[in-house]
Amino acid sequence: MIKTEQFKTEIGYIKNLRYQENIKILVELLPDYFFEIPASSTGKYHPSYALGDGGLVRHVKVAVRIAHELLENPITGGKFTSDEKDLILMALIMHDGLKSGLIKQKYTQVDHPLLVSNYIKDNKEKLSLTDNEILALTNMIESHMGIWNKDFNGNEVLPIPVNKYQKFVHMCDFLASKKFIEVKFNGNEIID
Repeated sequence: MIKTEQFKTEIGYIKNLRYQENIKILVELLPDYFFEIPASSTGKYHPSYALGDGGLVRHVKVAVRIAHELLENPITGGKFTSDEKDLILMALIMHDGLKSGLIKQKYTQVDHPLLVSNYIKDNKEKLSLTDNEILALTNMIESHMGIWNKDFNGNEVLPIPVNKYQKFVHMCDFLASKKFIEVKFNGNEIID
């Protein structure tokens, strides 16, 4: 499987060609299970389109599409530069990349945003991103869970979004997980 083919449309939203090349490298590094599992290991926390085989890919596609639509609107997207918009889209493509861990676990790993962040940092020699770009990207990913930042013992393990980039990524992921929002798909492609 050519993993980047799964996100051809979403990668096409990214305008900076260097960023496009970097997200392709990162997507190819994702574990195979990412392309097979549902967005919710229990089925409780995501809409029907995000369940079943490939559900996580569909969830990510919806989060990216929500971001793309909002970023293209001058009211909601006007406060971001073109490169900032691209980094937001990259963060959303990667945000759940290790949702079930480095090695696939049965359930969602609470610290998966940190796992993805560290995975990107550990592979930075394969990328042409600057240290500041990697920091921006990983900070958005680390805080994407918003208020759901505690482990099963109530310990805070993830940061809360504090800046406009982190809050935007969280909002898009949050909306893509709401059961009242149903998106139609043909295979794994969103139907307009």
